[in-house]
Amino acid sequence: MSILSGQKASLKIVACTVSGDSVTPGSDSVSLLINPAELSLKRKTEFSRCVPMGDPGSGRNFSRMQPDTLSFVTVFDGTGAVPLPANLLGEVEDQLDALSKIVYAYDGQQHQPDVVQIVWGTLLFTGRLTSLDIDYTLFKPSGAPLRAKVSMSFQGYKSRQEAILEAAPASPDLSHRVVVKDGDTLPLLCHRIYGDSGYYVDVARFNGLPSFRRLTPGSTLHFPPLG
Repeated sequence: MSILSGQKASLKIVACTVSGDSVTPGSDSVSLLINPAELSLKRKTEFSRCVPMGDPGSGRNFSRMQPDTLSFVTVFDGTGAVPLPANLLGEVEDQLDALSKIVYAYDGQQHQPDVVQIVWGTLLFTGRLTSLDIDYTLFKPSGAPLRAKVSMSFQGYKSRQEAILEAAPASPDLSHRVVVKDGDTLPLLCHRIYGDSGYYVDVARFNGLPSFRRLTPGSTLHFPPLG
């Protein structure tokens, strides 16, 4: 709404709570003093590492989609040249402390940093902090910082249920259970599930098979996710 009205909309980082497959924004947040000039959103796919001898790589099979990554740079200023949002204090160190409490807090129950939501205009990104770099660029005569350039990167977060729903049912990054039929071979089953027969040794070891050449019809084999 503020963008349409011509008013400035500050990028906001909101602390969230995770319960099961639910992510709920909380009341704690921090608004940036200076919005980023650029946002970098990276998406990456991963392919099987097993490539037949002599293949230049064009035949590699899709494995999974990696989480999105969002990165940006902002500036925290304590000179008074830029009006401060209501939830930011005047000193740069205080501003950085407020930021760290949102993005760098360790959740003792989850045993990992808190999930946050980054909201700005049409952007809504849910993830966790992966890196926080602070470069102090201006100081008071006393040595206290007056300005800092802050670079942040976040890795996208999805609940287990969301990941399963988005993955294809036959995706190799999910576990599979197969009942052996007459005529099945381990390389053939690996090719059917992973798109690559070269995983037969790993699957045989995972299932404790004495030999991959002899499969018993009616027995159950487990095919672990690639990773």
